[in-house]
Amino acid sequence: MSANEKLAELRDLQSRADAIRQDLGISSPRTVTFLAPRSPGTDDEVVVEADGFGGATTRIVEGNYPVDSIIKFEKAFPSEKDAQAAAEELIFQGITPNQVLGAPA
Repeated sequence: MSANEKLAELRDLQSRADAIRQDLGISSPRTVTFLAPRSPGTDDEVVVEADGFGGATTRIVEGNYPVDSIIKFEKAFPSEKDAQAAAEELIFQGITPNQVLGAPA
């Protein structure tokens, strides 16, 4: 199989994977589904990043995400919905990171 044939097959597979994700209502890998400042006066941001298989990771980061940032807290969730709910608890309900995400990364 030539390189061009392999690339054509890869494009087809990606297109099929994208269609399946759309049918399932899940995001592509590394898609940021939530990004918000943690609280006024801090450089922390809360980020939810999809894994492409229905799960997602909620993180508290400091810096220029994703290029130049430090992960302070991180927890993987089995669904994007669960990860989003955790992020919303951190932002809108003021629950501490330890309560929602566990020990620091």
